[in-house]
Amino acid sequence: MYKEMAFISYYFHWSDEAVLGLDHSSRRRWCREISDINSSINPSNQKKEKNIFELKPGR
Repeated sequence: MYKEMAFISYYFHWSDEAVLGLDHSSRRRWCREISDINSSINPSNQKKEKNIFELKPGR
């Protein structure tokens, strides 16, 4: 949950309270949307931005 919160807060500048107000499926959806935006903006093979779904647990 913390990774999702940090990811959304970083990119959308939402407060902790706003992100915590979302249910889990909504947080995951917003993370997917942000990742898709990053992919469309940076389509090169050398990814500059990370996709939250590619991050390994515990890192």
